[in-house]
Amino acid sequence: MADIPVPDTEKNYETLENIPTRLPVLPLRDVVVFPYMIFPVLVGRETSLRAANEALERGKNIFLVAQKSPSVDEPTEADLYREGTVAKILQMLKLPNGLMKILVDGVAQANIKRFISNPDFLEAEIAIHKQDVPTNRELEALVRHTSTLFTEYVRLNRNLPPEVIMAYEGIKEPQRKLFYMASNLLLNVENKQRILQSHSVRDQLYELSKILTTEVDILKIERDIDSKVQDNIQKSQRKFFIQEQIRILQDELGDDEASPELNKIKTQLQEAKLPKEVAEKAFEEFNKLKKTPPMSPEFTVTRNFLDWIVAVPWHKRTKDNLSVKHVQEILDADHYGLEKPKDRILEHIAVLNLVKEMRGQILCFVGPPGVGKTSLAKSIARALGRKFVRISLGGVRDEAEIRGHRRTYIGSMPGKIIQSMKRAGVVNPVILMDEVDKMSMDFRGDPSAALLEVLDPEQNIAFNDHYLDVDYDLSKVMFITTANVRYQIPLPLQDRMEIIELPGYLEHENKEIAKRHIIPKQLEEHGLTGKNVNITDISLLKIIQEYTREAGVRNLEREIASVCRKVAKDMVLAKQKNGTHKKQKKQAPKDLHTVDPAVIERYLGVPKFRTKAAERQPRVGSVTGLAWTSVGGDILNVDVTIMRGTERLTLTGQLGDVMKESAQAALSYIRSNPKKFGIDPEFTKGREIHIHLPEGAIPKDGPSAGITMAMAIISAASNRPARNDVAMTGEITLRGNVLPIGGLNEKLLAAQRSGIKTVLIPKENVKDLTEIPEKVKEGLSIVAVETIEEALPLVFGKKRKK
Repeated sequence: MADIPVPDTEKNYETLENIPTRLPVLPLRDVVVFPYMIFPVLVGRETSLRAANEALERGKNIFLVAQKSPSVDEPTEADLYREGTVAKILQMLKLPNGLMKILVDGVAQANIKRFISNPDFLEAEIAIHKQDVPTNRELEALVRHTSTLFTEYVRLNRNLPPEVIMAYEGIKEPQRKLFYMASNLLLNVENKQRILQSHSVRDQLYELSKILTTEVDILKIERDIDSKVQDNIQKSQRKFFIQEQIRILQDELGDDEASPELNKIKTQLQEAKLPKEVAEKAFEEFNKLKKTPPMSPEFTVTRNFLDWIVAVPWHKRTKDNLSVKHVQEILDADHYGLEKPKDRILEHIAVLNLVKEMRGQILCFVGPPGVGKTSLAKSIARALGRKFVRISLGGVRDEAEIRGHRRTYIGSMPGKIIQSMKRAGVVNPVILMDEVDKMSMDFRGDPSAALLEVLDPEQNIAFNDHYLDVDYDLSKVMFITTANVRYQIPLPLQDRMEIIELPGYLEHENKEIAKRHIIPKQLEEHGLTGKNVNITDISLLKIIQEYTREAGVRNLEREIASVCRKVAKDMVLAKQKNGTHKKQKKQAPKDLHTVDPAVIERYLGVPKFRTKAAERQPRVGSVTGLAWTSVGGDILNVDVTIMRGTERLTLTGQLGDVMKESAQAALSYIRSNPKKFGIDPEFTKGREIHIHLPEGAIPKDGPSAGITMAMAIISAASNRPARNDVAMTGEITLRGNVLPIGGLNEKLLAAQRSGIKTVLIPKENVKDLTEIPEKVKEGLSIVAVETIEEALPLVFGKKRKK
C-alpha cells in the first residue's frame, strides 16, 4: 500500500470535471479504497474483467465499491455499498492464469445514484462529491486531535511500521491527511465504510476520531495483557533457571544435601519394608524424581506414584480372632437365621485354628434385596477382628475401575482394589464387592473379566494394577461378593467363587428379626426407649402379612418406623394437651402404649396385600397349586372350563412360554390316557378347553404348575370336584411322571398360611424336607407322588367306577 500525493488541489478539480457520471463498477472484497490511495487489485471474475476492460477503453476511470459480504461470488446491486471511490487505472497486467492485475489510483469520493442495466458487467450513474475544505479553528483542532490519536495508534500497533508517521508528517492538506489515516487503519470493511458515508470533511474527521479512540483503548488493553503475560513468563523462566542451578549444585554436593521433601519420601520408602522387586522399582522412580525439575509435569506424576507405593500396605496385618464360640456369638447377635453362611464362616475359623494360613476364601452371597447380605459381611469382619472395606460395583463399566489407569494419562490413579487396600491399611481385610451382578460392559472393556484375576486364588497372589505396575499380593484378603440374581453373573466368575444362596425370610423369621433387631432399633431412633411402647406379636404378623410382601426386611423396617413415628406423635400431643396440669402429670403413672391390630390399621391405613385363601368348597375344574415368587411363596388357583367351540386350547393369565408348554404337555398326556382317568376319549371333540390362572395382571412362568393344570383338566373333563384342602406342585412329562421343583420351603409356608391341609410334592423333593424347619411343616400332611396317577385318589378321593 502506498500513497502518492497530488501536487495541486485545483488540478484535481479540473480532473474531476472531466470524469463521466456513468462508469463501470468494480466490486471489491474485504477492502475499501480511499481517494489519494494507490492500490493493486487482482481481477478474476468474468463480470469484473469485462468492467475493467470497458474502463480502459473509455478513459481508464472506474468506480470502486466494497461488497457487504465477501462470500458472495456474483454480487448484485443489493450486495454492494452505495458509497465508494472513483479511481483511475494506472497500469494493467494480464496474468497467464487468465486473471488481470490492475493498479488503481483513488481520485474522488462518490456515491451511486442508480444502477444501469447491463448484462455484461455492473454499471452505474454516480455523483461525485466535490468538497470545499473550510479554514477555521474547529477543523484545525479536529485535525490536530485526530493526528495525535493516529500517532498513538501507530505506536501501539505492532503491524504498522514507524515510517507511516514519517510519511504522514509530510502531508499538509486536511483532506489528504484524513484519507491517509483512514487507509492505514487495520479495520474491517464496515468501519472503514462509515468514513465514506459522511460527505463533509468535518463529519469524516469526527467519525475517524471516534474509531481511533476506540482502537487506541483496545490496543492499550492488549498491551497491558501482553505485559502481564510476559512478566509471568519471565518469572517462570527465572524460577526454572534458579531451580536448575539448585539441582546442579545438589548433584555436586550429593544426596546428603537433597531437599527435605525428597528426604522424607526416601525415609518412607525405607520404612515401608517393600518386597525386593517393588523396592527396586520405587527407588528407580525416586532417582528419576531427584533429577526432575519440580515445575515439570513428570515430577508430580512420579511423586504421586511414590506416595501410592508408600500408602499401600505391604506387610501390616490384623490378628484374627480364632475363637469359634466368639465368632458364633457375634454372628447370632447380628443376624437371625442364615444358618448356611454362618456355618461356612465357622468352618473357616476352625480350619484357620489348624493351618494358620488359608487361601481361596472367596464367598458369593446370592439372594433377594434386603435379606442381609451386606450386613452379614460386616458381621464377619467384626467377628474375625478384621478391617472391613466395601466396593460398590453397581453400574461399573470400565475395566480401568478395577485395574487402574496407566500413568501416561492425566489424572490417572489406581483401581478400586488398590484403593480399598490403602483404605484398609492392612494386607488381610475383608473386602465386600457389592452388587457383582450389576456390572456392565462397553467399548472401554469388561470389568467382570478384570475381576477374574482378583477373585482367582491362583492368580491374585500377583495382582498387577496398571498404575502401580508391580505385583501385589491379594491372597490374604477375604473377598465376599453379593448378588441378587445368580444367572446375571458371568459363568467364569461364578466358577471362581463359592456361591451361598440366601433365600427370603419366612414369616416366623421376619417376626423374630423384627422383635430382636428392628423394633429396638426404631424405638431408640424415635426416642421411644423406656416409654412403655408395646407392639404385640399379632400386630407384627399383621404388618408382615398385610403391609409387606418381600423376601427381605427393608419394607418391614419402614412400616415399623412409620408406626413409631405415629406413636411418638400421639404421645407428644397427649403430653402437650395435659401440660398445664402439672400436679396431675407428676402423679400419673407412665401409660402403656399397646399397638394392637386395630391401631396398626389406623396408623398404616388399608392393608396393601391380602392373604389368598384356598377355595372354601370343592369345585369342578378348580385346583389349588403352589408358586414361588421373589418375595416368597403363594398359592396359585388354576381354573379350567370345557365348552362347545373350535377344538383348541386357550391359555390366559399372562403365562410364560414354559408354563404354556406345561399346559400343552398335560393335555396331551390326558388325551393319550383317557381310560386311566375315567374320561370320555372324545372329550376334546368339538370342544374348546380354556385354562385360566387368576390375577391376570401378574406375569407367571415356570414348569412347577404342570401337575396342577393336569388335575384341573381331569376335574373339568370328568366333571368331578377336586378337594379344596389339597395343594400341589411339580413338573410333569408326557409319560405322566412328576419331576422335582425348587422353592419348596416358600411353597409349604404359603400352603400353611392359606389353610391347606395336604400338600403333594414330587418324590425326588423328599430329600429337601430334612432342611425345612419343623415350624413350616407343622399342620401339613406332605405326600410325595411319582406319577399323576398316584395323585388322583388324593385329589378326587376314590376312583369312580364306570
